[in-house]
Amino acid sequence: MIYRKLGRTGLDISVIGLGSMTWGMQNSQQDGFAQMDYALDQGINLFDTAEMYAVPPSKDTFGKTETIIGNWFSARSKRDKVILASKISGPGLSWVREGKNHIDRNNIQLALDSSLQRLQTDYIDLYQLHWPNRGSYHFGQIWGFAPKFDARREEANFIEVLQTLNDLIIQGKIRHIGLSNETAWGLAKWLQLAEQHDLPRMASIQNEYSLLCRHFEPDLSEFVQHEDISLIAWSPLARGMISGKYLNGAQPQGTRLTLETRKEHRVHPQTDAAIEKYIALAQRHQLDVCQMALAFVHSRPFLSSTLIGATSMQQLKANIDSIHIELSAEVLAGIEAIRREYPMPF
Repeated sequence: MIYRKLGRTGLDISVIGLGSMTWGMQNSQQDGFAQMDYALDQGINLFDTAEMYAVPPSKDTFGKTETIIGNWFSARSKRDKVILASKISGPGLSWVREGKNHIDRNNIQLALDSSLQRLQTDYIDLYQLHWPNRGSYHFGQIWGFAPKFDARREEANFIEVLQTLNDLIIQGKIRHIGLSNETAWGLAKWLQLAEQHDLPRMASIQNEYSLLCRHFEPDLSEFVQHEDISLIAWSPLARGMISGKYLNGAQPQGTRLTLETRKEHRVHPQTDAAIEKYIALAQRHQLDVCQMALAFVHSRPFLSSTLIGATSMQQLKANIDSIHIELSAEVLAGIEAIRREYPMPF
């Protein structure tokens, strides 16, 4: 395994991190235990979860993934081997704290205490804000994203949140803090206010990044490299679409998209066309397309960890093995040629 720094925290996190959101829906507790056992044996030390998991999110699946991880900690006694990351949900889910989940002092305290109970631990290493109160261009919102908010009110909330997180760090309930699905303005403002008020600094940003989704470039990628912020990339295989299993409307039984209750914004003819090109490129170079896609994400200079999620051990093992692949200049040139042809397929 390869390790990189988590922001300015001094922690070394594995370049491959273990995503967990299928546990409690697509995967059983037994599956989750097997994945955590194997990942830890392979040197993966970053486990990522969230209070809203399992996915697809619902009132019935809320918190199940954290519960499975907590049961694993209890059964294996390996809490000290894991850098544990979790998240507080942003607004919008009616079943989270009766739909009143604006990220603020009260909701952070309630969310964190509940997560700690489910996780059967006294602390979370990296506590993240899952998405901003003011909304996000992720989850298919990029095309109509037109942010409109009171900047001074947002800043006041940011200070309240940072003060709350600082209190929780002092109490020992969390060690470090991070963002998720955030923008350049948001990241800059969090850092500015932390410095101005001598409050904790965001260590990371967890945003979508893959061959098919490169919104992180060029501005945020420049920002994080020079401000020591770690990108933790989610959906590096674009929900498994890069494999080609959903091409031409295919819906293999038991796969993520067949269980998803929300409209999948990545499904478009141009997405299929781009995927076909990436598959052909991988085949020309005797590569597995999923491993090629993961190796590309790992290789980015602004990347600290790539979150992989798998529903089978075979997938998990293949995804982890991507750490051993170094893409040639010819493959990288091929990737850039396809990107120019399909720069933003969804």
